Amino acid sequence: MASRARVLIDCIDKKGLVYKISKIFYEFDLNIVSNQEFVDKESRHFFMRSVVTGDFDAQELKNKILNAIGDDAKVKVAEPRKKNIILLATKESHALGDILIRHLDGELDANIAGVIANRDNLKTLVERFNIPFICISADGLSRQEHEELVLKELEKYSFDYMVLAKYMRILTPNFVAKYKGKIINIHHSFLPAFIGANPYKQAYERGVKIIGATAHFVTDDLDEGPIIAQDVIAVNHRYDWKDMQRAGRDVEKVVLSRALKLVLEDRVFVNNNKTVVF
Repeated sequence: MASRARVLIDCIDKKGLVYKISKIFYEFDLNIVSNQEFVDKESRHFFMRSVVTGDFDAQELKNKILNAIGDDAKVKVAEPRKKNIILLATKESHALGDILIRHLDGELDANIAGVIANRDNLKTLVERFNIPFICISADGLSRQEHEELVLKELEKYSFDYMVLAKYMRILTPNFVAKYKGKIINIHHSFLPAFIGANPYKQAYERGVKIIGATAHFVTDDLDEGPIIAQDVIAVNHRYDWKDMQRAGRDVEKVVLSRALKLVLEDRVFVNNNKTVVF
């Protein structure tokens, strides 16, 4: 029976890369279902995402590609599978609820291991979907003490990505380093504008005519990690900052779910502090 795999390649750009890789697919008698490539001219980096089918050994195919294009390349040959995710939340339901509904409807190619929150507001909502809910209160604890409890809980799970679904806690460098490249956040602003707390109030005071949301990977720099997806909606002088906040929630949930879907389908390459999204 034919297997299907996503072949992801990230390397320094060289002449003949597409030819060499396609030739290997041909030698393995693989059918190319889809193929996308991009060259970042500034960094001279080549990115390629191919979906292939056929009878092959994943490690053998990977080694053959590396031998052809250079051992310094990043090559991943992975059969499509449901990835495991864990969600972190606080008290706002819109982003979390949208992911739970999409998961129930089969729109997200993922298994949700559980939801960890620092408040219990969302317990009833989460349990309606038969997903474990764990509340780790931060009351009376320092940021480090609370984070240590969260990290201890996370050690119980095996997951590919952590999604901050309006988790209103700033993560320490230690936490980010432990899950580097695995944490996805939704920021209620069209970054890089209005970083930090209460961006809707910042936007209102600035008199903006559009507001938006940004899903990005988390780094040590607050709200400055590689951007995965963004969107905006129009506002006008009749909106106060709370009106903007209410309108912005719809954008936030859609952008976060869109970004998560892209990541789950292996469509996102991190290129320094930017992304290539196929």
